[in-house]
Amino acid sequence: MKKKGHPFWEDLKKNRTKWLMILPAAVVVILMCYIPMAGIVLAFKEFNYHDGIFGSPWAGFKNFEYFFQSGKAWTTTRNTILYNAAFLCVNTLLQITCAILLSELAGKYFKRITQSVMFLPYFISWVVVGAFIYNMFNYEFGAVNSFLRSIGQEPLDVYSNKAAWPVILIVVSAFKNVGYGTVMYLASIVNIDGEMFEAADLDGATMWQKIRYITLPCIRPTVVILFLMAIGTIMKGDFQMFWQVTGNNPMVLEVTDVIDTYVTRSLLNLQEFGMTSAAGLYQSALSFVLVLIANYAVKKAEPDYALF
Repeated sequence: MKKKGHPFWEDLKKNRTKWLMILPAAVVVILMCYIPMAGIVLAFKEFNYHDGIFGSPWAGFKNFEYFFQSGKAWTTTRNTILYNAAFLCVNTLLQITCAILLSELAGKYFKRITQSVMFLPYFISWVVVGAFIYNMFNYEFGAVNSFLRSIGQEPLDVYSNKAAWPVILIVVSAFKNVGYGTVMYLASIVNIDGEMFEAADLDGATMWQKIRYITLPCIRPTVVILFLMAIGTIMKGDFQMFWQVTGNNPMVLEVTDVIDTYVTRSLLNLQEFGMTSAAGLYQSALSFVLVLIANYAVKKAEPDYALF
């Protein structure tokens, strides 16, 4: 009787072409994601240039104490979570709505043009978006304040108004990301079996009934999977957006400072490599816990939709 080999080697031999195709991506992930994880040790070191990362003396949890005692841990964590939660909810709702509206459009060319126009902002640099926002709300020559002055109204000092920035950032995030997400949900809607809609038409269902009882239930797996993937990044603020759009304005840092911008500013100003590494590790650990909690909740409600 022929001895059966290990399942992995059997699969590698059987599907060697597929494994060969995935090899470049696997190498990139290992080089860019896994090997740099060795730098986590820096969070527990008192770094100096002479000894390097691994030769520097151990500092225990001193770097974490510095981060939490700085008074910024709670503020940056709160801002990061609340902003990402708002981005996730608002963008997902808009993406699903736009995808459904596009799927209901009759004109093929109009649908393609609309889809392309919506997708275009995703490719615009945050530097350009930041410059656009600055020219819109600048106190002296911004378009909004120039219009207000022209009609005899007082100009708005947006760059010192903390209450305005949550709204601005949510709108800007939607402007950049709704088109990209719409394409993914639209692809999910296109893959729905057309016979279901035909049967609904024969039964006299309205457009809203078809959306409620066919489209939304069929794209629910996609919504759940994308939601779980987004939960993994809920502790990771979009650094480019917060840094470029707000201009690192110290007058509104209380409501715009997230962990990523705080770490970058601390690294530039204080050169505290250990503290910034500790903040990054704290950020990653909390993201991991949130993913586990969200996945557990989904697994309890809909086991088939869980990631693992």
